[in-house]
Amino acid sequence: MVRRALSLSAYLTYARSASAPGEAPEWPDRPAGPLVWGFAEDPERGRALASLATRLVSQRPEVAVWLSGRVPERPGITTTALPRDLSGDDLRNIRRVSPDVALWAGQSLRPGLLAALSDAGCHLIALDLRDAPFPAEAPRWLPDPAAATLALFDSLYTTGAAASRRLRRLGVEGERVHDATPFLDTEAPLECPDGLHEEIAALVAGRPIWLAARLRAEEASDILYAHRQASRLAHRMLLILSPADAEAARGIARILRSEQMRVCDWENGDMPDENTQVLLAGGPQELGLWYRLAPLAFLGGSLVTGCGGEDPFEAAALGAAILYGPNVGAHLGAYSRLVSAGAARIVRDADSLGTAVSHLVAPDQAATMAHAGWDVISSSAQLVDRVLAEVCDVLDDRGLA
Repeated sequence: MVRRALSLSAYLTYARSASAPGEAPEWPDRPAGPLVWGFAEDPERGRALASLATRLVSQRPEVAVWLSGRVPERPGITTTALPRDLSGDDLRNIRRVSPDVALWAGQSLRPGLLAALSDAGCHLIALDLRDAPFPAEAPRWLPDPAAATLALFDSLYTTGAAASRRLRRLGVEGERVHDATPFLDTEAPLECPDGLHEEIAALVAGRPIWLAARLRAEEASDILYAHRQASRLAHRMLLILSPADAEAARGIARILRSEQMRVCDWENGDMPDENTQVLLAGGPQELGLWYRLAPLAFLGGSLVTGCGGEDPFEAAALGAAILYGPNVGAHLGAYSRLVSAGAARIVRDADSLGTAVSHLVAPDQAATMAHAGWDVISSSAQLVDRVLAEVCDVLDDRGLA
């Protein structure tokens, strides 16, 4: 422990003397009530952290939440610049603001920042710690401060037993380490009027159904080809097309008119019947209905380049087995986790999509994948509940909320 403490002391001495280039980002004035600050080092964790923050604010409106790093903007949440780790001015600014709780979602460590928060009496919670090294911005000639920095955290939630063992080998006290699951975006499932779902479900009862969600017009021809292929084995199969936006809807409608298929135009007031081959739905605002109706969903923006794919947890949260194309760079971590769990499968082109639909639209196959996806979503939701409970307990114990 002496060597670890000295490693962090050496780093902090270097940080105080270092002169980071550029102007120090100024944090806003501290609010009068309790303050929770969070950091996410990548977009996937950023979305999860923003969703957690939104839930916290809805449960405890008196709590102010600031977020830094790769986080999306959300109503009621303040985004701030991430303080620099090697700047005395930045570290003094942290002590001035002095958040009550800090949530650190990332593998990379900033020893100066975390030590400044700890010195200011901040309760530190680490999230999504994996069985991987913990890089820090330390010059090579300094002793590695990672172990001593991790010891600053009051709670450390890992992605599983292997990651927890790594922390314990680094000397982190066992009672602070919690075996958990990956930290995922767990927003509330999309809503759907119960009466409408029951009405449409009765109209299409007994038919195999699949959905192409948030579809781009450039993908429509491949989707329709795959539907024709799959329909050779299931003649009553119904495809629901949900365009990504109004422009995509116009392009998809033009393609459908040229395909000579029996189409139900939902936005025009049509209702599906036994002869309907394709239901052209409205925009994403109705996906709560279509995900509940279709056991199998292809997620758009993934067969074309430049889109980056769509968030798959939206579909998994509503019990859909997931198919997707190769271009999902914006959500690669989320897809990888679902694939590992057996909840999602990649397709490369129209032929492989048709084959996958033929196989997976069977109720037993889709149900197995959907159950695996639900396990991923529900386990992360339980993690969020645990973290929110800890944050609220800390604030209550300090008489802040």
